[in-house]
Amino acid sequence: MSDAQLSSGERESRLLDAFVQMADTLVDDYDVVDVLHELVSQCVQLFDAAAAGILMSDQRGGLQMLASSTEQAAMLELYQIQTSEGPCWDCVHSGEPVLVADLTEAADRWPKFVPQALNEGFAAVHAIPMRLRHETIGALNLFGCTPEPMHEQDVRVAQALADTATIGILQERAIHRSEILTEQLQGALVNRVTIEQAKGVLAQAGNLDMDQAFQALRSYGRRRSTRLTEVARQLTTGEIRPTTVLNDHHHSNS
Repeated sequence: MSDAQLSSGERESRLLDAFVQMADTLVDDYDVVDVLHELVSQCVQLFDAAAAGILMSDQRGGLQMLASSTEQAAMLELYQIQTSEGPCWDCVHSGEPVLVADLTEAADRWPKFVPQALNEGFAAVHAIPMRLRHETIGALNLFGCTPEPMHEQDVRVAQALADTATIGILQERAIHRSEILTEQLQGALVNRVTIEQAKGVLAQAGNLDMDQAFQALRSYGRRRSTRLTEVARQLTTGEIRPTTVLNDHHHSNS
């Protein structure tokens, strides 16, 4: 893959635009899939590739095809997932670039993928890992129609673009995980307040201390296979009368 079709000035300008757009993912609200489609589009232009595609980890140990510049690239990415072989598959699992200048020489390595890729008109393929330190979350695949190597400088640039996009994606995932944890913590705090309120209701109605009130609340829920927080909510909203819980508790202790 060469940059012969781009002048030095055009290439520099496109490189700058590409990095600016990838960097924007670190500060702006963005859609991950849209960012990845922009990445494959930029790479096709920058590296004079025939097509490009991206496989990403779904955080459950599997891979998903999230972006492609053509339907042929999309089908080949999906084929790699189905057959568990191919440059992108190897790249994700090794965390290292997989550079194949001539696919015909890789027939033994990928006996299923190579014939399929050749049939689609591709002769070379280069996979670049999307990684941050020791975490690899996907791979960028660049397809060529002629058998030729990818220049070392192009490999470095492609890796830098992939790394920049990866930082943004991992940040989004971290924020999402943080939001979930925050919601869970907030929910736990709200439930705790509700339980304390329910204990107070029972303590006052039954002349109990708070520990006794909690035991009454808990045993009532257990005998009915109802969550403690739900019993507390029903009690504080009046759906259950305090005497109902207290009488149940007295009967269970008699």
